Amino acid sequence: MADTPTAVGLARLHAADVLSCWGVHPDIVEMVQLLVSELTTNAVRHPKEGEEQASLFSRRNKVQTFQIALEIIGDAVRVSVWDRDTRPPVLKEVGVEATGGRGVFIVAVMSRRWGHYPAGSLPGKVVWAEVGLVPESRAGDDGRPTPSPGRPPVSGQGKAVRVNPNVIGRVLVGVRGL
Repeated sequence: MADTPTAVGLARLHAADVLSCWGVHPDIVEMVQLLVSELTTNAVRHPKEGEEQASLFSRRNKVQTFQIALEIIGDAVRVSVWDRDTRPPVLKEVGVEATGGRGVFIVAVMSRRWGHYPAGSLPGKVVWAEVGLVPESRAGDDGRPTPSPGRPPVSGQGKAVRVNPNVIGRVLVGVRGL
């Protein structure tokens, strides 16, 4: 996809279409769409290391591309986004009134596992996140609720974060308003 202002919305629509065709539960589709929004926003907004981000309407602005992949892996949906920036994602602690900087935090909280790795033969990195295929509200075989997907990353590439439900609530309200 081209890293234009419409890319995030188009990536969300694409994810919903693909996952719906695969028969994924609507609650999981919605959660994956949130992850797609955050991962693609980072791919679009952050320029390649060392580059200054030109205005969208500037002649210096060269449209780049990024790739998004959706996969069913075992009992999970994996979203992977490749971009040209080699810098790893940074898990920040931001204040309640901050207007940005929560993308990686949201990915860490809403996904079962997440991480990143160098893109191999391509420049840049791949950031990925997984969400379980069974909605949180459904009970497991033993009658107990399934665990929340909002666990910290297991891959050792981010640190555990205390989750403030007020911040997550405000973010979700903002995302739903898109």
